[in-house]
Amino acid sequence: MDMKKVCILGAGSWGTAQALLLSKNVASIYIWGRTEDNPEIIESIRENQRYLPGVRLADNIKLTSDLSEALENAQLIVLAVPSQSLRGVLQILKSCLSPKNCLVNTAKGLEITTGMRMSQVMEDVLGSGIKERYAVLSGPSHAEEVARQIPTAVTVAAYRKDTAFLVQSVFMTPAFRVYTNPDVAGVELGGALKNIIAMGTGIATGLGYGDNTQAALLTRGLHEIIRMGEAMGGDPRTFAGLSGIGDLVVTCGSRHSRNRQAGIMIGQGYSLEETLQKVGMVVEGAHTAKVVHRLARQYKLDMPISNACYNVLYREKPPRDEVDRLMKRSKKHEIEEIVNKIEEW
Repeated sequence: MDMKKVCILGAGSWGTAQALLLSKNVASIYIWGRTEDNPEIIESIRENQRYLPGVRLADNIKLTSDLSEALENAQLIVLAVPSQSLRGVLQILKSCLSPKNCLVNTAKGLEITTGMRMSQVMEDVLGSGIKERYAVLSGPSHAEEVARQIPTAVTVAAYRKDTAFLVQSVFMTPAFRVYTNPDVAGVELGGALKNIIAMGTGIATGLGYGDNTQAALLTRGLHEIIRMGEAMGGDPRTFAGLSGIGDLVVTCGSRHSRNRQAGIMIGQGYSLEETLQKVGMVVEGAHTAKVVHRLARQYKLDMPISNACYNVLYREKPPRDEVDRLMKRSKKHEIEEIVNKIEEW
């Protein structure tokens, strides 16, 4: 398919980075931003100084606060807004959609009020027919690196393979490799759940703990992601891929990670409110921790690291006490499924 125009909803760091990426394959890219994001100023100076300073926008990228202008004749619509804003944006978008529009979601989170994945929010607002034209793009992909063409690999999942293949073709560049996956639930959940573990590793770093602690949290955190992911409909094999362990590794260890950065500040003694104000951007893990705490009880799942993060964030429990509690849990096998397969041990 010859892609003439793509519309990106969201003028933050990720929306801008994706515009730079897509500008190599698509004739015209329009970024729609809220008035308070000053899209016209970004358009005039050709740089998103707030979110991606020092990166010049390509000539075929346009910014506007006029949604009709951004959507006109667009074949592909990329949703690069925070997960908690998605429903509101979709409600605005609903009356403007063409039956031919393909929607690509790049938000990584769960809706607080409903616990829904982003595809479920999409279907709830736009109807079940949208599933044929929906895809989710996820994986270890910090905007700061994608914008500067640092080699990156991600996954796109869709309900229909032709939708996945279309998105793969449009996004793929020599510096941005895109794999396909039919497991929409797993890819969405991997991207959402890893943010809690990243906050946990950040808290441990802020407390002054070392590499051993971070490795333990990351590894045991992956077990929790798989446990919750399976309960919510994901394929466990997906969590061994780019949208699972790949995204978990980069979010737990990168200086670009907002979730890790927020965790470090909390470990150093800042409150959640102070932390969010200082970070100045959306920290998805703080929202997801609240949702997962509720869902863990609903599904009767053991999620000790996620629960510890929730206790620190929302019950004002001292972080060091929560680490001690994790270390003093009762003895158990590392992987119960392996032990259960052994008749004599």
